[in-house]
Order: sequence, then structure tokens, then C-alpha cells
Amino acid sequence: MKVTKSIPSISYLALVILLLFAATSDAKKPSSNTFTFPSTGVGVKGEAVLLAIDDHLLPFRRDLCYYMSTPSVRKEPIITPDRSDPNRLHQISVNFYGTVLYDQGKFRMWHSSGFFKTPWKRGQPLPEIKSGPMHYAESNDGIHWTKPNLGQVSINGSTKNNALAFPDPQCLCPCMIKDEEDPDPKRRYKMTYSTWALVRGYKNLPVTRTATSPDGIRWKPGPEMPIDSFMEQSSFYKFNNYFFVNAQTYERSDGGAFEARQGYVRISADFDNWVQGPAESFMLPEPEDPQKRGIAGSYDQVHLGVGAASFGNVMVGLYGLWHNRPGPEGSTGWFSGHGGTWCDLSLVVSNDGIHFREPVKGYVFISQKDSPVTPVKGKNYPTNLCQGNGIVNVDDKTFIYHGRWRNAPEPDYYSEIAVATLPRDRFGAIGLIPPLSRHSETPEGASEGWVWSAPIKLPASGCDIFLNADCANFMNVEISDERFNLIPEFSGANSGKVGTKAGFDCPVTWSKGTLSSLGAKTIRLRVNLKKDKNSDPRLYAIYLKATK
Repeated sequence: MKVTKSIPSISYLALVILLLFAATSDAKKPSSNTFTFPSTGVGVKGEAVLLAIDDHLLPFRRDLCYYMSTPSVRKEPIITPDRSDPNRLHQISVNFYGTVLYDQGKFRMWHSSGFFKTPWKRGQPLPEIKSGPMHYAESNDGIHWTKPNLGQVSINGSTKNNALAFPDPQCLCPCMIKDEEDPDPKRRYKMTYSTWALVRGYKNLPVTRTATSPDGIRWKPGPEMPIDSFMEQSSFYKFNNYFFVNAQTYERSDGGAFEARQGYVRISADFDNWVQGPAESFMLPEPEDPQKRGIAGSYDQVHLGVGAASFGNVMVGLYGLWHNRPGPEGSTGWFSGHGGTWCDLSLVVSNDGIHFREPVKGYVFISQKDSPVTPVKGKNYPTNLCQGNGIVNVDDKTFIYHGRWRNAPEPDYYSEIAVATLPRDRFGAIGLIPPLSRHSETPEGASEGWVWSAPIKLPASGCDIFLNADCANFMNVEISDERFNLIPEFSGANSGKVGTKAGFDCPVTWSKGTLSSLGAKTIRLRVNLKKDKNSDPRLYAIYLKATK
């Protein structure tokens, strides 16, 4: 008889433990291409960016200051209302309240609109204006746009228009992303938009609804009210594996007094289920006297919240700096500033998708004077600028799409869509303190200075470093451990050198080879700037790209 030896049960247990340990160890191994920022808890695959305006990731500076940028604004609008075409439901206004993506090799725009509630003929008084469906447009250069006939919505018996079909008769603020990480191709495009509903059963207000699409054209709306409170949103984004809606709303300030327009954010882990309570996102000061607070108050407020874009490990956005100035018609109601109130756009950054801050407090990034709406002959109405999901990087440019709303009563009410541009990622720079500074130690200005980064955990494969800079050849890069101890192989005489004078991706090279030896380690960067009488170096961004 053949005898078969059995394996003791303890061996099975040991095998299971070994397998579990191996799986756990693999899970804890650093990803070969992921950068992690311990100070913010954010991880990003492939490439990380340290913007000069981000004082969390570039916090410590000596003899340096900010040099903020001013975008170049195209004076002519890029999309305007069309009152001559009865088959377009944007006869009176095109509102950005919207999104632009660079997708499938072209610029793609989704925006809301306004039309006449009853038919209108030239020479007659304008009828009541009503918000309509969303619209879609395309462009090859981001400036000149076409409006394809989508065949989805019947207007005056014709479907030859660029309107998108949704079950809601009024669709506002279409904010969307292309979510490449969703395994379901039918949910690749995700949108949040506003429509009107009874909030908690008693008040008709704009609320947020979601939708998904395989292509950005055919949409499937989600639940009727996934967020059960008032929001007038300006952006929807995904950051650090969470989904956010950033919006204007009216909450309560200290002691329970009503606030004015302020920026708040809602969050979801899966896009389907949303936390119903908001978090403060960006706020401007309220008056000391509670009796003077509220949306009709004559003070600066946050219009539409923050229109933000994700740069992987940091977010950049615009908030509406709403200069509320009640007009002669009184100071009650949601808006009483015809001819008086105006709105600029100011720059903010965030490292968690929730809390935003101004690199320079009060700095106006795009002024309504620099981007004025098409005027009415013989009249001088102010412009209200509106932000959305409108910051787009393409090649060597950053496009900043925004709306221009003529602050006028009917029949002069009107809005259009505009664009401003920057050299890519050049929102602002760090540079040496100039002469005549009030800094007591450098009355003649600084000739040398440096900036330290926050800790960065590198990918297992290591990385390459590039600078977005002017006079980059007057900079060098040193590397330290997390506790600021410079690593000899990557500092001093062995620091990283930049041979290129200027550019958006000036490579940093090392005399001791590549940074692969630092893979999976936590380091800091120190960028040193030095100038002479013929140079004035400016650092806009540092790019870290995982080694392939």
C-alpha cells in the first residue's frame, strides 16, 4: 500500500501568512511613478509641479519676492449671442458659466444661455429673458468657434442647432471633467450643472444635478437633487481622488447672521453620493456690524465661488471679486446694483481642493477694465466677469476662458464669452528683491537668494527636474533630505545646473549622474537665484517628471 504524507495544518497557516505578508508588502511599496507630498497628503502620478505662487510647496524664501503676471486679454469676444437665428436658444446671452476642455485634438466648450420667453422681432420691446438649455461648440485654435448641429433639441420645429438635450428645461453652469480613471467608458465624461427645484420642499432655488456621458455629447442625468441645498456653481473638479463642486452660496456667519456671497465646496468620494454639508472654500471679510451683512450689503463679496483647475498636486483657480454696490432701486433682494456693481477676477491656489488662498491678497488678476463687455453706444455700463472650468493648458499657452456680463437692465442686458492667455503656467514668478526695497538688509536690492521646497517623496524610479524660468542659467538646484541636510552628491559644486537661458521646460543636469539613486526617498529642493547687471532671473514653476 502506498503511503501519502499529509501536510500539517500549520504549514497551510504559514503559507497564508506568507502570502498576506507579501501582498501587504507590495501594497506598501512606493509606486514607480508616484510623487507624494507628506505636508499635504497628496500623491500624483507621472509628473508633479511646484508653482512659484504656491507658498505651501515652496514655503521658505530668502531675498525673493513675488512678481505677479497679468494675462493678455483678447478684446473681441469669441462667442456672442445670435438674435438673428430663431433656431438658437442663445439669442440674448451666452454665459460662461461653463467649461472648456482640450480633448480629442481640439478645444471643446459647454456653456449656458439666455433666450426670449416669447418671440421677438426687431423694433419691438424685448420680452422676458429666460435661461435655456446648454450649448456645445468646438474650435481648432481656442479662438474661432463653430456651433455644430447636434439634432437633439427641437426649436421652432427644427433640430439644426447646438443645444444639448436634458430633461430640465433650464440648465445653468455646466461644469465638467474627463475622468480618464473611470473604468466605465459610459461615465468617462462627468458633469455637474444647476437647475431649479424646491429646496427642502419650500423654496425654488438653483440646485446641483449630475450627469455622465461617453463622449460629452450624449448625456445621462443622475438623481434630481444629489445636493439638497442652494448652490450657484462655477467649477467641478477631481482632486486627490475626490470630486468637488465649488460654488457661491449664502451660509451663516458668527452669531447666526446671514453672510453675503461666499465660496463654499461640496465633496463626494464616488460622484454618486455627496456629503450634504458644505465646507468654507474661499471667503472675503464680512462687516463687523452683523446688521450690514448679507447679499444686498455694499461691500466686496465672492461671486460664484472658485473656478478651479487641477494641476495634479496643486489647484489654480479664479474667484469673482464682486464689488456689490446697490443701485438707486433699493438695497433689498438678491441683486440691486444695475449700473453700479462690477466684478473682477482674482487668483487663488489650493493644495487640498477645499481651501483656497490668494498668493497676493487683493491682487486683481483680470480686471473688468481690461476685459470689458461689448458696450452700448452712448452708455457706460460696468462689466461683471464670470469664471468657470476655464483654465486650459495647450502647448506653450495657458488659456483662461471667462464670461463678460453687461450689468444693465433690459433692453441692454447682454453677455458674451472671452479669453485671456498667458505663457504656459506663468501665473506669477519668484524673483530677487529689486533695488529701492524697504527691506533694511538689502537697500540696493538682492543679488542672490533661494527658495526651499516642502518635502517630496520621489517615485521608486527617481525623476528628472525641469524649470519654467527666465534667465534659468542664473539658477542652480540643490537637494537635501527632509530635515534640510544638503546631500553632497547633489549640492554645492555638484548642484544641478541649467544650461538653457529661458523656457518652459529647462532641464536640470547633474555632474554625478541622474536622480535614480534617490528613488523612493523623501527630499527637499533648494533653488538658488543669482543675478548680475544684465540678468534678472524669474522662476515660474518646477516640474518633476518620473523616470520611465
